[in-house]
Amino acid sequence: MRTVKMFCWAVLPFIAACSGVEVHTDYDAAVDFTHYKTYFWTKTPTTKNPLMADRIVAEIDGQLFAKGWRKVPEAKADATIAAHVTTQEHEQINTMYNNVGPGGWYGPGFAGGWAGAGAGVSTSTVSYFTVGTLLVDILDAKAKKGIWHATAEGTVTDDPQQNQKAVADGVAKMFKNFPPLIAVSKP
Repeated sequence: MRTVKMFCWAVLPFIAACSGVEVHTDYDAAVDFTHYKTYFWTKTPTTKNPLMADRIVAEIDGQLFAKGWRKVPEAKADATIAAHVTTQEHEQINTMYNNVGPGGWYGPGFAGGWAGAGAGVSTSTVSYFTVGTLLVDILDAKAKKGIWHATAEGTVTDDPQQNQKAVADGVAKMFKNFPPLIAVSKP
């Protein structure tokens, strides 16, 4: 006998609390990032919650400002910024077995080899959660060529404060080693 219970509301906060933001960055190693100090937004993220989109832009602006970059009009920019947000629903099934059955709690041979009528019962819970991904691209404004790319992925909850913290953490991780330091070889 198999009992399936749906506890999305109970399991989701646990999943959100246990998961961190996973970040990956990439850049063009041939680019000298010291030549870039100004930028403009060519594409801001769109989300179901416009407040969250504004928070993402503010976090990225704050990180770039801390690195010495300044937001300017398009005609004066060295680089352009484009950000995208995607979400995907995931399902997780967790099954617990009660270890009753042949060789279960009472050992082999008890009750004819099975430990009673409820032997071999498993309980499964199904939880649903949303994973959000933030993609940030920096392009050379004149060449229109990508020079830096980053992604941050984490669980989205129904709590705006948790989501804001996840965005802040993810963007901070993205820009931790920005701009990339390129070793310049001397002849």
